[in-house]
Amino acid sequence: MAKAQETLLEIDLKALRHNVEHLKSKLKKDTKFLAVVKAFAYGSDAPAIANYLQNNVDYFAVAYVNEGIALRKSGITKPILVLHPQAVNFETLISNNLEPSLYNTKILNAFIKVASKENQKDYPVHIKFNTGLNRLGFWENDVDYIMSKLRQTNTIKVASVFSHLAASEDLDENEFTLNQIESFKTTSKRMINALGYNPMLHMCNTSGILNYPEAHFDMVRSGIGLYGFGNSEKENRDLKPIATLKTVISQIHLIEKDETVGYNRAFKSDGFLKTATLPIGHADGIGRQYGNGKGYVMIHGNLAPIIGNVCMDMIMVNITNIECKEGDEVIIFDQSTTAEHLAEKGNTISYELITAISQRVQRVYVS
Repeated sequence: MAKAQETLLEIDLKALRHNVEHLKSKLKKDTKFLAVVKAFAYGSDAPAIANYLQNNVDYFAVAYVNEGIALRKSGITKPILVLHPQAVNFETLISNNLEPSLYNTKILNAFIKVASKENQKDYPVHIKFNTGLNRLGFWENDVDYIMSKLRQTNTIKVASVFSHLAASEDLDENEFTLNQIESFKTTSKRMINALGYNPMLHMCNTSGILNYPEAHFDMVRSGIGLYGFGNSEKENRDLKPIATLKTVISQIHLIEKDETVGYNRAFKSDGFLKTATLPIGHADGIGRQYGNGKGYVMIHGNLAPIIGNVCMDMIMVNITNIECKEGDEVIIFDQSTTAEHLAEKGNTISYELITAISQRVQRVYVS
């Protein structure tokens, strides 16, 4: 790994491969694997991640159509499921051979209309059912309506029926999750009987893969697990965070007693100390909640608390007891001091921290 000379997000492709292999080891041989690469592949680099994984997964998923287009432009040829498409983008979706999740009557009817206009036949779609997350999805009692629309057209064909677990990482919610699984089984059976063929069934996210093998069905979807987080200490032991966020010391200051540091004079020194200013701030994804002693960085293996308010482009840290100099490397998070550990200090989760890393931060790759 190269020493940082500026703020970098270093992406470990070997760790990514390890995570995929570990998750796939939990599956039966014929269970398909979908890699979720939405939100810039959880804050890393979706085209780079997808191209690296393309020969080892069966499907990709993104949230929005423009994310799928970016993958196509980068050379991705595998099927791409768009989890939350908007009707205004359906023509573009079809022209880029993306596959929509259809989750309510408005979206279903709108897509049939556009697919008909585009002279499509058996265009692959994915029917999403709500089994308790209460975010997106048809209800079980919508099956008859869905089928009535499908029987009126040959423009679309159901490639999969799917749902989403709400609390698969929390074994205290085991009863709720099992009820979700049973609800999905009931609904998907009704769909299969009505369709007269077997579309793919999928329900499991990363924690579902690890905790509910009975719900693997025909395919599983992994997002956060690809990037090295498993939603529990037990799961995390078998996964490797793929990203290291690092920067450098721009300047060192000697601060006297009663001097203040940063905007709004949020930090006031109660004695002599040394601070380091780093070229990373809330515009780069380090939110203001990490300021004023809540967050920290690592310098030569030592913890340096963030002091004062986080600025747009900079943070200041206390290095009073750390031997370091201007230009030295600083670790925000890595495989040891993980994004999950830092996120806890900001009263949030790893998902939010890693997906917030700005696109102006240069990405580099190691393997």
